[in-house]
Amino acid sequence: MNDSPTVPAPRHRMQAPASAVAATSGAAFDEAINLTRRLKLPHIRRAMAEIIPTAKAQRWDPAEIVRALLAEEAAGRDAANLRTRRTRAAFPTGKTFHIWHEDASSIPVPTQSALRTLEWVGRRENLCVVEVPPGCGGW
Repeated sequence: MNDSPTVPAPRHRMQAPASAVAATSGAAFDEAINLTRRLKLPHIRRAMAEIIPTAKAQRWDPAEIVRALLAEEAAGRDAANLRTRRTRAAFPTGKTFHIWHEDASSIPVPTQSALRTLEWVGRRENLCVVEVPPGCGGW
């Protein structure tokens, strides 16, 4: 049998018993919250209120508590970094075939029709559409 405590997944934590919720109050907990603010660890700060009581109720090893809190911080930072990269990339949104005007495009209509079938996706081919501003004369 495995005697190590079970650490719930970051997004699906177990609820701690009411008696363990007391672990989320007191001078030590308040100091830990202040340190997470000072060190800029917002994801740990949010997770502490759930992880600490659960860990106390299940008698986790201190290293497991630290691991669970750091895993929350890493997952939160990964998600935030992904959101930031997507925002900075400024990918166009709202572009669908329903708002596409064939007449306004310099792409031949038969090519546009072929692209709409999305057959190229199944073949794992890439599509790159480049618009050359008027007056640039192409490449």
